[in-house]
Amino acid sequence: MKKIDEKYFLNDKEKTSLTIEDCLTKDEQILWKGKPKKSAFILNEFFKMFPIALIWLLIDSGIIAVLIINEAFNQMPVFAIIFIVVFFAIHLIPVWFWISNIVTANKRHKNIEYVFTNERILIKSGLVGIDLKTIYYSEIQFVNLKVGIIDKMLKVGDIYITASFHSAILYDIEDPYNISTKLQKIVNDIKTDIEYPNELRPAENYGYKTQLKNINLKNNNDEEK
Repeated sequence: MKKIDEKYFLNDKEKTSLTIEDCLTKDEQILWKGKPKKSAFILNEFFKMFPIALIWLLIDSGIIAVLIINEAFNQMPVFAIIFIVVFFAIHLIPVWFWISNIVTANKRHKNIEYVFTNERILIKSGLVGIDLKTIYYSEIQFVNLKVGIIDKMLKVGDIYITASFHSAILYDIEDPYNISTKLQKIVNDIKTDIEYPNELRPAENYGYKTQLKNINLKNNNDEEK
């Protein structure tokens, strides 16, 4: 049996890391490219689970403190002490998750990239490996914007994309109102172009096949602020 070439689907260059540009088709063009604002992303990661982690930590710390003050450990057999230590180590999992999110925030931010092309949305993310999610404009049902208190202070926002089979969130986007409005226009233009009856189409269509002439998005230079 002929051996399968495991590199058949790779580009000619032997890539060690995945970039958005590697995944574009021949005629695909980038309309907008960006990533979360670093300061906002890391700060939001800190506060994301902070209330739960703090309450969990205070409760468990209080129980442990009571056991120590009452010298309960001195009266317990070794296996009981081991059981208590293991129990609290497992019970504090929300705290470990919170700490892990903070520690890995910088690395995850480095791997995140959002791209709007004339055909689809590409979302790159990951910590150790790289995940690449594709959402076609025709699948998108809703585009919503959420701006929290911290987001408002740092002039960013989260764009929520709901599609037919999956959803995605573009975190901590700068100029969020403009980007979300332009994204909604792209979705509307492309859906109109796809669904509009062929016999009623005008001689020149300003939608999908003409590369969205009316769309003007500025590129994000990925500068860390």
